[in-house]
Amino acid sequence: MGCFGFLKAMMFAFNGIIFLAGVAILGVGIWVKVDSGSIFSFLGKIEGVPAELSQVLNVGYLLIAIGGLLVVIGFLGCCGAIKESKCMLLLFFMIVLLVFIAEVAGAVVILVFRPLADQLFTKVGTAAVKNIQEDYGKNADITGLWNTTMDTLKCCGFYNFTDFTNSPYYVAHGSNYPTQCCLINGPCNETVAAEKKADGCFPKIKKLIDDNTVVIVGVALGIAALEICAMIVSMILYCRIKSTRA
Repeated sequence: MGCFGFLKAMMFAFNGIIFLAGVAILGVGIWVKVDSGSIFSFLGKIEGVPAELSQVLNVGYLLIAIGGLLVVIGFLGCCGAIKESKCMLLLFFMIVLLVFIAEVAGAVVILVFRPLADQLFTKVGTAAVKNIQEDYGKNADITGLWNTTMDTLKCCGFYNFTDFTNSPYYVAHGSNYPTQCCLINGPCNETVAAEKKADGCFPKIKKLIDDNTVVIVGVALGIAALEICAMIVSMILYCRIKSTRA
């Protein structure tokens, strides 16, 4: 009976973590959709962005769906363990198994189609630079979105300061670049910008991801291990409940 109680406690702990993770992801998804100044909304307003990016821009909906699913899974697992409900435990097991299979399939797809990502980012970069050179300093919305992005990420342009060359801002300000490109509040000419070497927004995001690859992989493996443990414990509880009530 002590072992049975321990398994119930493990099930509750596992699913408590899953429930809290679901709430966090759900909150991030809602923030992405609500925050019009986020990078996703920003890219969505750039003309000429490749159609493939539309799937990336739906990441907010994806996060909301994943977060909602995790909340449901956590609820079923916790209630199934506490109430010793075979129906809830079996439903929990089936949902987690389907999620696990989907995650494995998604990882395989990412590995197989990873080379296509470079082509997509090249198209996005071309569209972003064109957007800067045509609208930055002329279109208030585009200018504001770029300024917000650069101030938040502490970066300059999509690739570097040369993205702003011949833009309306560059022409109107006597061949000067935005102050974010020189990391100073004074005039930002080509000499100062080249000397300061402010990071472009895309290289900075890419470097951030590359630097944290080990952490991302570790988190993914941890989630997979957690799901496997939860499925094992749920099946053990399911069988124990069945045998003790027989």
